[in-house]
Amino acid sequence: MSQEEEHHEDQFVITSLVLGPAQTNTYLIGDPATKSALLIDPAWHGERIAEEAANRGWRIAEIAVTHAHFDHIGGIADVINASETPIPIGMHSADEFIRASGGGAQVFGFSSFDPGPEPTIDYESNTQLKFGQHTFDIRHTPGHSPGHVVFVLREASLIFCGDLIFQRSVGRTDLPGGSSGELLDSIKREILSMPDDTRLLTGHGPATTVGEERRFNPFLTGDFPL
Repeated sequence: MSQEEEHHEDQFVITSLVLGPAQTNTYLIGDPATKSALLIDPAWHGERIAEEAANRGWRIAEIAVTHAHFDHIGGIADVINASETPIPIGMHSADEFIRASGGGAQVFGFSSFDPGPEPTIDYESNTQLKFGQHTFDIRHTPGHSPGHVVFVLREASLIFCGDLIFQRSVGRTDLPGGSSGELLDSIKREILSMPDDTRLLTGHGPATTVGEERRFNPFLTGDFPL
């Protein structure tokens, strides 16, 4: 089951697909000038993602993972298998123990889970992600997981924020490697430091903005402390 939502920017197109048992947001960002695409968090149904890219005439140039929980990497194996050429995979190395153990899938009842091949790009040592004509800043934001990162596209006032923060909520911290203190520090450092009109494309649920979360997120206003 999936839904699509498309956002047109001046120089790229963002297609979001809601995929998998956790209804995770997968983002396929196409650059019309190069016909290439950046794939963020291929959650599930990798063949569906590959088909979406092919139908648009896009070649997936890189898979970028915000973190290694199973509901954000479940489609990687099928995307790779559907590609005629190798696709680099980027992830922060602090999440490798989560990925290697199946992303926690067994905890949620999935006895058979393929996390896909090992990442080829370590976001611990790479602080930028270049895609077509665009450059994303990679920010390490631990708390939901030790190696969680967000991708900041300053030219578009846009952050792909995985499970760090949601509309009026935040990522859970009760899974292995989670920390409520680190999560809040990451949000304050990398989210609340941005202008209020910065859009947040989240790992689950609807998009929001920094300003909305600054004013109304109960975990940040102190109404519902972690």
